Amino acid sequence: MSIYLIVVFWIFLYRFNTLNRVIENEKRVLDGLTSGQNRFTSLSLLNQCSGGNNIKEILHACEINTIKDASVGLSWLAIISSTSPFIGLFGTVVGILESFAKFANESKVAFSVIAPAISEALVATAAGIFVAIFAYTFHQIISRKVYELNVYLKAQSEILIAKG
Repeated sequence: MSIYLIVVFWIFLYRFNTLNRVIENEKRVLDGLTSGQNRFTSLSLLNQCSGGNNIKEILHACEINTIKDASVGLSWLAIISSTSPFIGLFGTVVGILESFAKFANESKVAFSVIAPAISEALVATAAGIFVAIFAYTFHQIISRKVYELNVYLKAQSEILIAKG
């Protein structure tokens, strides 16, 4: 679980910071396009796609490619958020089975002896749920950032197509 947690935080911090920088840049480019102060700057991710024939199709392909690149890591966050509770549950089941195996040779076992062993086994489920909460939350935050970037890119494309 600790490896999952490290991966979740690494993906989130890296993607969140990267996307924030890219979104701020694309927002500035869009502000420049809508205010009429400049045509189109080389700062935009769509800059390499803004010339030539069939501009609409080329810009659309660039948008798709940019969003694909921006959403890197989202699959891992989704996988971790959906599998970590099951991994934790598996750890709990194994812990409970080990506890029962340990007490199998005794004829009478008090609840005060069983409870700590089961409690210890349940820690695995708690750890799985803990990791899943972060992974799911970070997945939603990054998904929203990718959506926001997509909105800016589509708006830039529409303006560029309208200006010809």
